[in-house]
Amino acid sequence: MRAQLMRRTLLSLVLGLLFLSTPAMGSCLDNYQELLGQLQKLADFMQHTSMLLDPYISIQGLDKDGLKKHCRERPGVFPSKDALQRLSRQEFLQILNTTLGHVLHRLRTLQKDIPKAQDLEKLNIAKLNIRGFKNNIHCMAQLLPGSLEKTEPTPTGPGASPSPTPISDAFQRRLEGCRFLHGYHRFMHSVGQVFREWGQSPSRSRRHSPRRGLRKGKHRTHLSSRNKRLMPREWLPR
Repeated sequence: MRAQLMRRTLLSLVLGLLFLSTPAMGSCLDNYQELLGQLQKLADFMQHTSMLLDPYISIQGLDKDGLKKHCRERPGVFPSKDALQRLSRQEFLQILNTTLGHVLHRLRTLQKDIPKAQDLEKLNIAKLNIRGFKNNIHCMAQLLPGSLEKTEPTPTGPGASPSPTPISDAFQRRLEGCRFLHGYHRFMHSVGQVFREWGQSPSRSRRHSPRRGLRKGKHRTHLSSRNKRLMPREWLPR
């Protein structure tokens, strides 16, 4: 009974964070500070290892015989905090949106190694969090001086992200899964720190500052092709 109550409380918290600022029927919240606050809160929530990594380690039996110490992020899979801080705000949102798309794809792959329905609960909540976060990225992009391409609300169907390299050994596959999740939580911690810096220095430069006085129904422009940057290969989750 207590476990069920805790799960319901957790789900209520997630849904409250998730739906407060997500796009509805193509419309977005136009309050920059409120939307930024929601992105910070959700990033802080998603960084906790109790949401994915800890239950995955337990389910896969990696909490025995000192195996947990091998669940460390593989360098280069996710961008570092320093790399994220060097990006413009538009570039940061674009890389964040793309990276989370790959995380969603990887979670669908990890789901195949979790046979019990009750063990899938936190993974499904995590996917809901990521979809809501990507929707809020789409909304934030509309408040910056130029809208980003490829930041549309997340579709509900499977994406077209590339599949990770197949690993034949089951144990090695479990290790790669926990390493990936460790990197994901670290990445979300870095994302939350970057968003917090946005709130501390909202006018770092004219190019980075949000648009003021966004009017309802105003036509939204798209970022021109000359400003698009390619994401370094080593930043893409494998």
